[in-house]
Amino acid sequence: QVQLVESGGGLVQPGGSLRLSCAASGFTLDYYAIGWFRQAPGKEREGISCISPVHGSTYYADSVKGRFTISRDNAKNTVYLQMNSLKPEDTAVYYCAADPYGRCLDYDYWGQGTQVTVSS
Repeated sequence: QVQLVESGGGLVQPGGSLRLSCAASGFTLDYYAIGWFRQAPGKEREGISCISPVHGSTYYADSVKGRFTISRDNAKNTVYLQMNSLKPEDTAVYYCAADPYGRCLDYDYWGQGTQVTVSS
């Protein structure tokens, strides 16, 4: 069974950090592009980062560039999103998704999401 499971969300104060994990089961992440998305209440889903397979090229939305870092550990079949300098506007449910074509465009598999709340 193909599955993506996010973890690592929680409540953090502004300026703090969190590391989200996206663990895959039922398939190997090596040849998939993995994207991170978020959706805040009342807002559309936003694609915030992606990492390509093989060469590990990374992409970031302007809203997170310089603060978030995406990485992958193929040995653990896991992709991470390190989030630093968090702001209240980063509050959202964060999702990871897998693109089997490796282009950070067509995501076939989605996780269930993990809540990130940035508040003092």
